[in-house]
Amino acid sequence: METDETLLGRRQALKCLGWAGTGALYALNGGIATSLTLDQAVAGVSSGQRQAATTATFTFLQISDTHVGFAKAANPDPVATLRETVAKIRALPVQPDFLVHTGDISHLAKTEQFDLAQQVLGEIGLPIHFVPGEHDLVDGNDPRPYIARFAPEAKGNGWYSFDVKGVHFVALVNVVQLGSKGMGTLGAEQLAWLKEDLAGLSSSTPIVVLSHFPLWALYPDWGWGTEDGATALAMLRRFGSVTALNGHVHQVQRKVEGHMSFHAARSTAYPQPAPGVGPGPGPLVVPPEQLRSQIGISTLRFAASDTPVAILDTTVA
Repeated sequence: METDETLLGRRQALKCLGWAGTGALYALNGGIATSLTLDQAVAGVSSGQRQAATTATFTFLQISDTHVGFAKAANPDPVATLRETVAKIRALPVQPDFLVHTGDISHLAKTEQFDLAQQVLGEIGLPIHFVPGEHDLVDGNDPRPYIARFAPEAKGNGWYSFDVKGVHFVALVNVVQLGSKGMGTLGAEQLAWLKEDLAGLSSSTPIVVLSHFPLWALYPDWGWGTEDGATALAMLRRFGSVTALNGHVHQVQRKVEGHMSFHAARSTAYPQPAPGVGPGPGPLVVPPEQLRSQIGISTLRFAASDTPVAILDTTVA
């Protein structure tokens, strides 16, 4: 993995992961989440997908791992690919109600990187709900500058919840303290808050969970998981529909377990290896003419029960 002279020791140990992409548009109706790629939403590739985008209770879009400030061979200008994503969103014939950003807004949590990220993302003109990535922490473990900009109403180290038309969203922070092999942790304080937050909800309430690290053990040898994630998932098992969205791994990975659907999103910044391929995670350098063939888009359909998540991957090129 490439290193950066300005990267402090903790962040040197954190591997910046991913397979670049442009985001997915989610439509929730009665707790069932159906999604389209941005290209499909713009083009309206099928009448069924157009109907999902326009008649669902509400729609939202997930982007992740924009890494504003990254400037190495894997993508010397990630702001350019982010602007392409913004243009796709603005071109949608039916705008989503809001966006979620699942972390690593910046690459080094510098003031100028946060400024630029806010400027570019602000051009979308829609509300955005954020969770932090490990790259959004000043000095490797201080979330306060991130919170002040992106989650001023949050609790603790940045966690919070909100409701949209009967769907309960929970934004978790699992990047402040790391566990074994660099996995994320939630910590006792946040888990106690989560228990209280969920306590008053009916088991029929659809739940969407946002985090940066995956809550499930995607690939622990590379730190792709949350060490105490099982405790949080145990609290969520009583709900009939749970969709957990994360970033960090920069590639589409998914799992269905009972009524829980897990989905890891692509990055808008740069490609990286698949789990277990090569010596470890890190920016993957490809010939410049191949970069956008590595930047993928995906169609996903989430079910409220145990139906597997169907994913169709295509490339921007």
